[in-house]
Amino acid sequence: MTKMTKKRDLPSKTCPVCNRPFVWRKKWEKNWESVKYCSKKCSKEAKFLKKN
Repeated sequence: MTKMTKKRDLPSKTCPVCNRPFVWRKKWEKNWESVKYCSKKCSKEAKFLKKN
């Protein structure tokens, strides 16, 4: 049986747009180093802010 990892033990980052912490997700396993934003909404907001 595999050992479950507790959420508090997962790596986390802070979103530069909303300044909230977000935790590693399975879908980001292969590209965690390149993940910058906590959500698609924050990603779109960052692109909007760069334009203006």
